[in-house]
Amino acid sequence: MELRNLKGTCDFMPSEQRMRNEIIRKLTDVFESYGYEPLETPIISYYDILASKYAGGAEILKEVYKFQDQGQRDIGLRYDLTVPLARVIGMNPNIRLPFKRYEIGKVFRDGPVKTGRNREFVQCDVDIVGVKSIMAEAELMIMANDIYKMLELEVYIYFNNRKFLSGIIKAVGIPEDLENSVILSLDKIEKIGEDGVRAELIEKCVEKQYIEKLFYFLNMEGEELLKRLRFDPQNELIRQGVQELDELWSYIKSAGIEDICKFSPWLSRGLEIYTGTVFEIFLKDRSIASSVGAGGRYDKIIGAFINNGIEYPAVGITFGLDVIYNALLYKEISMEKPPVQIYIVPIGTQPEALNIITLLRRHGISADMEMDKRKVRKSLEYAGKQQIPFVIVLGEDEIKAGKVRIRDMKSGSETEISMYEIASYLKEKIE
Repeated sequence: MELRNLKGTCDFMPSEQRMRNEIIRKLTDVFESYGYEPLETPIISYYDILASKYAGGAEILKEVYKFQDQGQRDIGLRYDLTVPLARVIGMNPNIRLPFKRYEIGKVFRDGPVKTGRNREFVQCDVDIVGVKSIMAEAELMIMANDIYKMLELEVYIYFNNRKFLSGIIKAVGIPEDLENSVILSLDKIEKIGEDGVRAELIEKCVEKQYIEKLFYFLNMEGEELLKRLRFDPQNELIRQGVQELDELWSYIKSAGIEDICKFSPWLSRGLEIYTGTVFEIFLKDRSIASSVGAGGRYDKIIGAFINNGIEYPAVGITFGLDVIYNALLYKEISMEKPPVQIYIVPIGTQPEALNIITLLRRHGISADMEMDKRKVRKSLEYAGKQQIPFVIVLGEDEIKAGKVRIRDMKSGSETEISMYEIASYLKEKIE
């Protein structure tokens, strides 16, 4: 048997996972500072829920992991965290709105594996359900700015409005039944370029005259396009889209993040669920090509999904843990902290060492000890390789004297202190 990982999955060794855990901790702190509450949902689901026409749309279903359980029921692995959120809202009709939740968990997609795209990955989602105001989108964009500043990553937040884009598609004469297909093609502009999108639209039987008109609008400078369509909106969708974009921009300016926010008429976000604002976040230097965050408004999906006659306006954002982790590695930004802060090497004093280490742990100090009776030199080498900052070599003489020497592994210096002062000394040093 060959030991190997399934293509598109990977292991994260302790030093790697510590850094990922630290990213999650920082994200969680920001989410909760904005008033969002944690939610956890199962990774497996009845397939009919995942496959609902009000879920992710036809394209995503091609990538769902589907199987049968022992009762011959069709089961699937979740491909995002939005469908589980919709199910939770439907199963809990008394939930208080607005419902502000975050969820961090693994999702699975059986799609082509390439750089930045795995079959198993971690999403960090934040959503507001029950708020119609564009202020909800603004809050998520402000939050994104806070997060990437904290992570020391310079980004641009590109935004658009699906009503605005749909209105333009309608205004140039493209038939309504081709709209979603056209949007899916526009979503590939970053990957295949304008020529590639044009070729794809021709393959989809979009008339050349309509393609030319569409690209005429979308290639205009953003503010010029908005100015023109404010004056002559051409249809109700464009009018609403421009109004929502103007309102969002006023909030962006009030928050002082206009320097990193850029209007992009091309931006579409391929999923069919979006009904208003959409946004994607990219590193300024594009050192990583894929987005490091994305989201938008989806006012119809939850109500249609539940089918109870109630509309649940919603907006959300997802932060990709894997792409953020890779960006930090590329930038050589480390958040890793030593998992163990002190290492005790007992020399015939195992019971006493165990007593000290238990006391330290109860004081919130992460501690470990030599258990294999290796030579002191080997134990010190191990502590050095593990980047443990402090070591105590505990012999019988130290026990009799009631004092220990704490070695600083970085400087090589030693400090003699009373047994009773170990915890307070280390706390001061660590902090």
